[in-house]
Amino acid sequence: MIPRLLATFWITALLAGCAVHNPYYDPAKPHHTPTGFQNLYQPSRNLDLDALKWQWQRLLQGFPPSPPHESVLGVTPDTGFLHHNHTVPSITWIGHATLLVQIGGLNILTDPVFSERAFPVSFLGPKRHQPPGVALKDLPHIDAVVISHDHYDHLDLPSVRALYQQAGGPPLFLAPLGIHDWLANNVSHGDRDHIRGLDWWAKAQLDGVEFQLLPVQHWCARGVRDRNRRLWGAWGILHPDLRFFFGGDLALSPDVDTLGAQAGDFDLAALPIGAYEPRWMMKPAHINPAEAVEIKRRIHAAKAVAMHWGTFELSDESLDEPPRALTRARQQAGLPEQDFFLLKHGETRVLKTGDWVAPTH
Repeated sequence: MIPRLLATFWITALLAGCAVHNPYYDPAKPHHTPTGFQNLYQPSRNLDLDALKWQWQRLLQGFPPSPPHESVLGVTPDTGFLHHNHTVPSITWIGHATLLVQIGGLNILTDPVFSERAFPVSFLGPKRHQPPGVALKDLPHIDAVVISHDHYDHLDLPSVRALYQQAGGPPLFLAPLGIHDWLANNVSHGDRDHIRGLDWWAKAQLDGVEFQLLPVQHWCARGVRDRNRRLWGAWGILHPDLRFFFGGDLALSPDVDTLGAQAGDFDLAALPIGAYEPRWMMKPAHINPAEAVEIKRRIHAAKAVAMHWGTFELSDESLDEPPRALTRARQQAGLPEQDFFLLKHGETRVLKTGDWVAPTH
């Protein structure tokens, strides 16, 4: 019970905040505020009270309400292919929101989390149920890292430090405003040569690959005094061989239609399908599988791959429920399985004649 109470304190504390000056403030931009950033369409709510109510319900009902019905199994990664592939677009699910994307000869990592727990302290918080599908030491040299937001299940300090110190030199870190300063302060010892901070709709280039930060509804915080002081977002990663959308965490909001109209027509979208119950708590920040299917349609993505499930228990659905819910949502939408597919931890798919298939040697 004591660890649960401590976890409740920390999770609730993460939602607290205080007023500070926003050094990036631009009054012409509606998502900027003098003290930080805000969503464009999110209704007013008291996050502190909601979080306390939810955690109290969880304490009374137990963590989680129902155990997994089936084991969530991984596969042995094809590291030989990953180290030698410089031409074929590929995607590998490492776990949660961590994906290795190979585009245009670059190795790109999304929201790298390789630690055992997604929490400020190593002995509390959500524990990894699956080891990383590809270990840090087995990765090919990473050229770029994109960060969607600063929550602990998406931005892990030991992981980004290890990547900054990788053999062959640091990757380029691309992050929303404020997170780039956090990286400079906590990872690179003030060196900003390998760090870029972007606002919504801003772009960066690396060796023929374009990266664009896109607006989505979510929020940020890593401590008790920094709620929404840093920006969040999704990423468009664009190359003639592949237009890839990385959703990070997001809600189903009008932002989706805006980015679909202005930056859509993706070949592949990585969309979260987990951490969605209870809906009264999670809906303003996390989509469920049915909403993921809807977002695929609204951003005009030819294919989608599921992520953000099966690694950490973060909410009230069982660990293995999201794939079943995705199957139901896909069938209801008349969507073939190959158009919104699942990967196992460590599994790689390559783009071949419009479909994502296992690599051949």
